[in-house]
Amino acid sequence: MVVLALDTTTSAGSCALLRDDDLVRVQASDQSRPQASRLPGELAAMLEREGVALPEIDILAVGIGPGSFTGLRVGIATMQGLAMALNRPLFGISAFDALALIAFGGSGTNGSPDPLHVHVAPWVDAWRGEVYAALYQNGREIEPPTVDLPEHLLQPFIGRPMLFTGDGAAMYRATISAALGNRAEFTEPVAPLLAGAMGTLAAREFRAGQRPVPHAIRPLYVRRSDAELARDRS
Repeated sequence: MVVLALDTTTSAGSCALLRDDDLVRVQASDQSRPQASRLPGELAAMLEREGVALPEIDILAVGIGPGSFTGLRVGIATMQGLAMALNRPLFGISAFDALALIAFGGSGTNGSPDPLHVHVAPWVDAWRGEVYAALYQNGREIEPPTVDLPEHLLQPFIGRPMLFTGDGAAMYRATISAALGNRAEFTEPVAPLLAGAMGTLAAREFRAGQRPVPHAIRPLYVRRSDAELARDRS
């Protein structure tokens, strides 16, 4: 089974190619160029480099958020177009689920406690001094996605062992450490590329019998857009 995955939930972004359970390649996107212009070329270049033709792809995966509204729309539209052209299922994967998978996989946590015995807090940069956040334990989401100031999110965690991951955790690492001290640990890298984990999660869903159609993908925004907020104020 060949899986093509794309993540545009973070400013870095990434794409990945998996064959069965093996990650063939994961690469960061070129942040110096607009996503709309760079994505098709980056995907095509990766496939050419690995000698994989488009018809060989069995399933596709795309990050659905939370993240930049524009980034999510561009990424989802790109993969929807490919999935429709190839007549393949398209799996929408949460950035939080991908971050949690990496964290619970024990990917270099700098001597942190066993991730199965701590809470994992994936944080994604939400701009405006806020982060998108959720909470996982034993590989399962136990608190749904939210958006808030880091200082507010940290209050319930004081005194508890926590494992943080994501670009939001990287941005506010000093704030987290000041609030939690040695009870806070971080994955290494703290802001990993997510496309590979998204491809892995999509493959699991495919093996479980799921076959989502491309037009069914819905972004996970968490926070309402500026346009919606402005409309309500007018």
